[in-house]
Formats: sequence, C-alpha cells, structure tokens
Amino acid sequence: MSAPRFITTAGRRVRVRTTEADAGLPVVLLHGITRSLEDWDPLFDRLGDRRLIAMDLAGYGWSAAHPDGADLPQLAEGVGQTLDALGVDGPAHVVGNSLGGAVTMAFARLRPHQVETMTLVDPAGFGQEVTPLLRLLGLPVLGRFLATQVNRPSAVIQERLIFADKAFATRERVDHALEIGRTTDAGVTTWRTSRALGSPRAGILPEWRKELLGVISAAPRPTLGLWGDHDRILPPKHLEMLRKSLPHAETHLLPGIGHMPQLECPDEFAALLTDFLARNAA
Repeated sequence: MSAPRFITTAGRRVRVRTTEADAGLPVVLLHGITRSLEDWDPLFDRLGDRRLIAMDLAGYGWSAAHPDGADLPQLAEGVGQTLDALGVDGPAHVVGNSLGGAVTMAFARLRPHQVETMTLVDPAGFGQEVTPLLRLLGLPVLGRFLATQVNRPSAVIQERLIFADKAFATRERVDHALEIGRTTDAGVTTWRTSRALGSPRAGILPEWRKELLGVISAAPRPTLGLWGDHDRILPPKHLEMLRKSLPHAETHLLPGIGHMPQLECPDEFAALLTDFLARNAA
C-alpha cells in the first residue's frame, strides 16, 4: 500500500499520496478546510487499479503554505504546481470535498485543459449557509485564536460535526487532527481561507461564488455532484443550487450521511465514482 511522501514544487514542500497504476486518466483528490489527504484513504483500498493522487492542499496538513495567500487562486495554483512536479501535464478527473470542491472549480478555471471531469462532494460554493463554527473563523482576531487553538474537546466537536454517525469521530481521527494542529501552521491557513471566502455576517461570500460559477457553467464538462442529506457543515439544500448552476451535472443525495461521504459510506461512494468515471472515460 502506498504511503504519504513529500515532494518539492515551486520551492514548497508538499505532502502527497499516489498509486502507480496507470489505468485511465489520473484521479486527483482534494480535501476540505482544516483537513488532510487522509480523508481519501478509503478510495486507495477501492480504486487501486487507477492512478490516484491525493495531496495536502497548500498550507493544510503537512504541506507548506503558498507564499501569496490561502484563497482559491493560490490553492488552485498549488494543485497545478503539485501535478507539474508529479509529471501530470494532461487531463485528469478531479474530485473535491467541501473546500476541495471549490478548489476543483477554481482549478478548472485556472487550467481548463487539465480537468476532464469534476466530482463535487458536499462542495463549498453553492450557497451562503455554513456551520456557525466556520463563520466565527472569519473574525479578524477571535477567528485566528479559534483556528489555532489545539485541544482535544474542540477537536472532538469538529470531528463529530462532520459525520451523521458520531461513531466515525474516532480517537484516531481526533488524534490525527491534534497532531496537525500541534506540528503545523494549518490553523493559520484555515483562518486565512475563512477570511477570504466568508464573513461572520454573510456566511460564504456571494462575490466569489457568482464569479466562479459563471466561469464554470459557461464551459460545462462532465460533473458528478454528491451530498449527504445529514450534512451539518454545508446544508444539503445547496444541492439544488448545484443542479440549477450546472444543469448537466449528475447528482445524488445520500441518505443518512454527513459532510464526508467518502468516509461514512465508502463502498457506495466508490461505486458511484467508479461508474461515473467509466462512463466518462477519455
């Protein structure tokens, strides 16, 4: 089984996990805010015949931050730089969860020739509502304090928010979150991203959403949208805006599932993704 490793791209150290399989186009996996590439571990057990590329986004997990910031253009550029370092210069299937969904769309705007399909998993960008915890992170002083606090009670709360079934908020996942918080500056990146994309009053800001969706909808590509109907981070009603904004997209509402279907129902998730990719093979 492949293990995470570090590569250097554009002078930054980036943590990646890849497979060496070469069946079809690469599948690029982008995690959400506060998260890391471990969120995609179940796919490595289920899609082992494909070339999978999971990465810690710039400034998240154990990847170094982008020198120019932590908003969507910088995060998308970091994805491109990582693919360059891995020798991926052609099209790929890009899968993004939460913030990673918005980064997927930003990457499609930045390098449209490299995005064959998009899979948007409970993605940011389709509505203003967001969990109050992320709203608070948009505050200039308190937000930074909250984002950089490292303690077990807050880590437990954050993990439990993600899942419909709290049993998935395991000690191992909490310990992993604590390790990131104690050994990296990912909390600062979280605060910077939150400030760039949202505000305590408005939630997720409409300006960047409108601009990004305008670009993406003008150049449609095969798109799969998945949402857990028990998502407490980004409400499942946002799926309706996805359908309106991207009417060509295939969508599924997953019953009894929270914000991370790839972890909470990995077999169903892998089956839906595998079928979608097979039907949209280059």
